[in-house]
Amino acid sequence: PSWKSCMFELLSYGDAGWGDEILAGLAITMQLAIVTLPIGLLIGFVAAFASMSRHAGLRAIGFGYTTIMRGLPEILTLFVVYNGVGLLLNKLAVWWDPGGTNIEFSPFAAGVTALAMVFGAFAGEVLRGAFQSLDEGQMEAGRAIGMSPRKIFFRIRLPQVWRFALPGLGNLWINMLKDTALVSIIALDDLMRMTKVAVGVTKQPFTFYLLACLIYWALCVLSEVVLNHMERRANRGIRRV
Repeated sequence: PSWKSCMFELLSYGDAGWGDEILAGLAITMQLAIVTLPIGLLIGFVAAFASMSRHAGLRAIGFGYTTIMRGLPEILTLFVVYNGVGLLLNKLAVWWDPGGTNIEFSPFAAGVTALAMVFGAFAGEVLRGAFQSLDEGQMEAGRAIGMSPRKIFFRIRLPQVWRFALPGLGNLWINMLKDTALVSIIALDDLMRMTKVAVGVTKQPFTFYLLACLIYWALCVLSEVVLNHMERRANRGIRRV
């Protein structure tokens, strides 16, 4: 058979091909990234606010968290969360109900937790820098016309912070999208793990690893297109020098 027919057979649906398994793995990868993003952003805002707090204790917690998490390899964070949180949950379950069954910490939950913790640490620094770039005169003007702190935050600070932070957050999103491949080591059937399974069965590493490369590359290019559109929209009305 020709090379094209072999490729078609390998990537087809059904028992003879691996197309459905690869797509199922891609769906898990996208679910993991999409669920992680809002949680990571929330952690980032909390870390940024803590780092900018007037209280020394909160500042120490904020800076300590971002410094520690940014200094740890992502794969080590994943192992610690997957094994440590699972062990902690079982210890608490035994303490609560000595005769109960063990709690299984799912690989998906572990992946979301670990990636969100890492994303939040980097996002916290990006957001802190964006908040510190704001002109305090605008906040004073808002207070002078009687705006409440809540209105000042949502109408003056947040739109500008979003504009300043979007390029950095976009880079973090792309990095996190690629880091989802790490969850394959804790038996989550994502794109990378299904690619490894296909390689192990078919003995065609070049074909399937190249396919995985193309898929990750396509996801990153699509993300770049969306992020560029978001940046243009966030900067509408801003005169460029």
